Amino acid sequence: MIFSQLPFDNQLVIQLPADQESGNFSRQVENAAYSFVNPQKTQQAAVVSINDQLALQFGFSQADIDHEKIAAVLTGNILLAGMQPYAMNYGGHQFGHWAGQLGDGRAINLGQLNTPDDGLQTLQLKGAGQTPYSRNADGLAVLRSSVREYLCSEAMFHLGIATTRALSLCLTGDRVVRDMFYDGHPKEELGAVVCRVSPSFLRFGSFQLPAVRGDNALLKQLVDFSINQNFPHLGAPSKEVYIAWLKEISEKTCQLMVDWMRVGFVHGVMNTDNMSIISETIDYGPYGWIDAFDLNWTPNTTDAQGKRYCFGAQAEIAQWNLFQLANALYPLIEDAEPLNKILQDYATLYEQLWQEMMQAKLGLDTLHAESDAKLFMQLEKLLSEQEVDMTIFYRLLATMPEHESQWQEHFSASFYQFPHLESDYLTGFINWLTAYQQRLNLNKSDAQQRKKRMNAVNPKFVLRNYLAQQAIEKAESGDYSMIEQLLQVLQKPYDEQVEFEHFANKRPDWAKDKAGCSMLSCSS
Repeated sequence: MIFSQLPFDNQLVIQLPADQESGNFSRQVENAAYSFVNPQKTQQAAVVSINDQLALQFGFSQADIDHEKIAAVLTGNILLAGMQPYAMNYGGHQFGHWAGQLGDGRAINLGQLNTPDDGLQTLQLKGAGQTPYSRNADGLAVLRSSVREYLCSEAMFHLGIATTRALSLCLTGDRVVRDMFYDGHPKEELGAVVCRVSPSFLRFGSFQLPAVRGDNALLKQLVDFSINQNFPHLGAPSKEVYIAWLKEISEKTCQLMVDWMRVGFVHGVMNTDNMSIISETIDYGPYGWIDAFDLNWTPNTTDAQGKRYCFGAQAEIAQWNLFQLANALYPLIEDAEPLNKILQDYATLYEQLWQEMMQAKLGLDTLHAESDAKLFMQLEKLLSEQEVDMTIFYRLLATMPEHESQWQEHFSASFYQFPHLESDYLTGFINWLTAYQQRLNLNKSDAQQRKKRMNAVNPKFVLRNYLAQQAIEKAESGDYSMIEQLLQVLQKPYDEQVEFEHFANKRPDWAKDKAGCSMLSCSS
């Protein structure tokens, strides 16, 4: 077959223990990191979109991409030489409560591809059928959620944020029943599979489960494997290296949270089983992008009351999750002091990185920690008091006119209720802009240099919720053109792209409360 030259090197399968039960039925899996399982055969696999650039980068040829059987390969209907499909075993805290064994309930790893420039990359099919970890679920996914994952992972990558990548999106030809909002109204939807890729799909929960079970042998194997595979610069595994490993995970996770805040991304379900050990954004479920700036906003209907995973809580939740990882690691270190220090340092580091991020967003040459922090907090308070589009506001801030008389008109496009703003609010807004302009006087760079720097960190284009929903609705009717358009636009999120200006518009009124545009469930 034409794909025979793809080199698979399945180090995870080689180095970690497998489930000894070969049957594919729901069960508790002990003393094993994974279970072998084949993807479910689909009726009629068909390509919706292939990330050609990524495929070529990973060693696929153009002939592979164009091959008539590429859809069968990317849905698991055809297994290539070297593929060893498996589902991973892990646990996790869900909404703050220990949930026990979870595992890959609808994800099946095809194998680790040895890529020319990016090392080992695991190809994983999301929605490929039941596994021993599916519990009572069917292990399948629908086009709706698959489009969202496919588009968002690529949007995040081009924003410069650590993330899993998306190689392909395919239809299965099957119909899948889903109750989108768990309200007793299930319906049939189009089945789909996303092939996503990452150097590692290990999660915090991968280490929690053996630790909770007292399986320190498996815990050590997993930690050593992670260090050797993805943190080799730390050296050979030892107690000191385990501490350094956690420290690096903590620091990278902290940076990830700052990056999410910078662009207005809300993950929606930061359970410990959805936290990547290599600090990538992983598991795009009920995520959302901030339209009107609101630190309390969550896109997840399941979290609508508690708001545990709302926009402004993400950094704190990440620290809580790191605490759970540190607890899991303790049996290998048996010394709480260095672990506690790492967790304490996280808060200090986050404050530092957050201030540096805000400094960049506002185009300041230098950071005056105390006075600038006050300026930053005042801005967030102002943005929270009215419906101000976060993305549009920061882009307009880069081209703020010099004269106060022009400010209201200049920023009007970023307000959802501009004609109805109260005078007291406008006064406060103008006062902040005056203070900001005075702060800019301390810059040595000129206005054009500042604009260039600001536009390099404040995106023009993000995957707005209503845009994703429009692309889904078109795709469900067989029109995939908007998926391809969005992929093209989102590859250059910081550029103006005048021909795609309509994709930078703020949320239309009809989308404020529309399903898929404002709130989503954990349903696939």
